[in-house]
Amino acid sequence: VAAALANGDGEDLDDVLAAIAEQVPLLLDADTPGHVRTVAREALAVASQRWLQAGRVDVGVDRYCFHWALELPEVWRRGGFDAVIGNPPFQGGKKISPALGASYREHLVLWLAERRRGNADLIAYFALRAAAMLRDGGMAGLLATNTIAQGDTREVGLDHLLAGACRLARAVPSEPWPGGANLEVAHLWLHRGAWRGQVVLDGRPVTAITASLEAASRVAGNAARLAANAGRSFQGSIALGMGFVLTPDAAAALIERDPRNAEVVRPYLNGEDLNSRPDCSPSRWVIHFGERSAAEAQAYPDCWEIIERLVKPERQTKDAAKYPRMVHEWWKFWNGRPGLRRAIAPLDRVIVIAQVSKTVMPVRVPASIVFMHKLVVFAYADDAHLGLLSSGVHYWWTIANSATMRADLSYSPTDCFEKLPQPDLGLDITSPGSALTAHRSTLMLDRQEGLTKTYNRVHDPAQSDADVARLRELHVALDYAVRDAYGWTDLDLGHDFHETRQGIRYTFEPIARQEILDRLLELNHERRTAEEAAGLHAKKKPARKPVATPSASQATIFDGG
Repeated sequence: VAAALANGDGEDLDDVLAAIAEQVPLLLDADTPGHVRTVAREALAVASQRWLQAGRVDVGVDRYCFHWALELPEVWRRGGFDAVIGNPPFQGGKKISPALGASYREHLVLWLAERRRGNADLIAYFALRAAAMLRDGGMAGLLATNTIAQGDTREVGLDHLLAGACRLARAVPSEPWPGGANLEVAHLWLHRGAWRGQVVLDGRPVTAITASLEAASRVAGNAARLAANAGRSFQGSIALGMGFVLTPDAAAALIERDPRNAEVVRPYLNGEDLNSRPDCSPSRWVIHFGERSAAEAQAYPDCWEIIERLVKPERQTKDAAKYPRMVHEWWKFWNGRPGLRRAIAPLDRVIVIAQVSKTVMPVRVPASIVFMHKLVVFAYADDAHLGLLSSGVHYWWTIANSATMRADLSYSPTDCFEKLPQPDLGLDITSPGSALTAHRSTLMLDRQEGLTKTYNRVHDPAQSDADVARLRELHVALDYAVRDAYGWTDLDLGHDFHETRQGIRYTFEPIARQEILDRLLELNHERRTAEEAAGLHAKKKPARKPVATPSASQATIFDGG
């Protein structure tokens, strides 16, 4: 044990043990003379103590060796313990090495976590050890810090255990420590092997419990795109060239010089503006010729000169064979999203969401704006859709169907909105959606804070100001209105401050959250099946094989000449 502790990466353990190989048989052999055995024992004692204290910090406690199999051989002969019960000590991941020594942490990573690294709290390693000590059918009952279900601690510990032989039979995700410390703890009942009894999470029966201490889905399969949502959500335009972008002063000068320039000089909204500015307005402008031909674009000579000078040289360096539009139509955006422009043409306003965001909160803005590619645009202007997209139902559906970028969510229109089965939208959602939008807009302007800072307040338990509390109340009212629009009046959403993978959020309780996701997925499957039966998802015909080019003697009238 001491040799393993002192041998950081484990690569030289055999060599280290070989160095004491001569003393071990001398000590164990009954025929060894007493004085020889004494020398061997002292040599082994010196080596083991040296290794056992290797890397121990000066202020740390002394280390004492305990070997489970040697101390309790009768337990290991039958495969391990029936039960392990404990309240392991808490130590944050970054504090393990300073308090207990780097060699100790390396020992945990190598011999308990099987080289899985990460900033895991000490509780993850205790959970791994407890599970390893159980026989098949055994149960570990642990009182742990609630970090066991979060981040690196979860990945090193519970993720690995639940992917293998263990299952959670029961859990309480988070509750205050019963003692005096200001600490949130989790209760775990970890079973080794298949569990055939009832699974209970936070006092309620569920199908299964995940490593995040949330209810597992009871619905199999993935969500599919719905024809009912097609053509209503879009990614913004990809300009591909900073030469298109203008400061507000430069845009104003162009329009003052020639008022006709206002036809192609437009406000340019990006995700940062949407999330950080109190009025969600664009901070920049852009020259946008749309799909105008070169001759039509040259009718705006001031703007043409800027693009010819700043964009054309960069575009001309590209491979024309691969990117013909980029090179030959250099005055145009790389992708101007003509489908988006057609869809929103009849509208004065549209709904937008920042594609990369922590809040996933929609805002209504003028449709005349040019939208950057880091925005998702919805071809709706009504309060009902604004309410649906502002609801916790849409947020958690998005979380379940999106990728992430760093700690933020990356919203995909095809994966999120096109797969979302919408409820019966009407006055029941319109009114709370309108009330929430109006109050939030006033709050943001009064505080001069954007969406991100506003929702940081909403999800902060320490924030109790009246305007923030009112925004929470409006979200609760909206969430229940959306719930009722789906016809799920039996669900208690349990709004409160809950720990999630996205941090602490004022939102649904975990069991209600998972039940909503299960029902949405069931509804998605039902509607997709109905659409397929109606012929709305006809399978594409396989591509034809290319036709061989005719020889000169086989030339046809279609070949030209």
